[in-house]
Amino acid sequence: MKTLPKILESSKKIRFQDCDPFNHLNNGKYVDYYINSREDQLLENYDIDLFKIIQEESVGWVVSNNQVAFLKPVHTMENIVFESQLISFTLRDIQVEMRMWNSEKTILKSIAWFRFVPFHLKKNQVSKHSQKYMELFEKVVLPVSENTFEKRELFFRKSKS
Repeated sequence: MKTLPKILESSKKIRFQDCDPFNHLNNGKYVDYYINSREDQLLENYDIDLFKIIQEESVGWVVSNNQVAFLKPVHTMENIVFESQLISFTLRDIQVEMRMWNSEKTILKSIAWFRFVPFHLKKNQVSKHSQKYMELFEKVVLPVSENTFEKRELFFRKSKS
């Protein structure tokens, strides 16, 4: 059986229409880039097609909470490396850490934590993860030592990334 990666990675170019007059990625667009990157990474690395799951299982994951720290500016047309990893999970939620790096991965631009809950569309309510997802989460979870977003942000700020 193939070993699944715990840290997923992809790259994207920051587009002009997503930036502010200062040539920086607009704060509101960070979430879009993070979510889109994670979606692509799940498909590429775990063969998880979120839209297929919605159609076949009537379940999708919705963001219940997110926190974003802006460490360094992200500029128009800059190539950004996105990393994501599952840092914790329960029967009713998952916590994912995502990071934006410059193309050489020498400068950390942003860090974010997203909490997702499984939502059953036909029942119109938050549901529990199925056994197959719990088994996947167990294989790929990679916890971090900091137990709050604020401590995690401080860890990265102190590391001068």
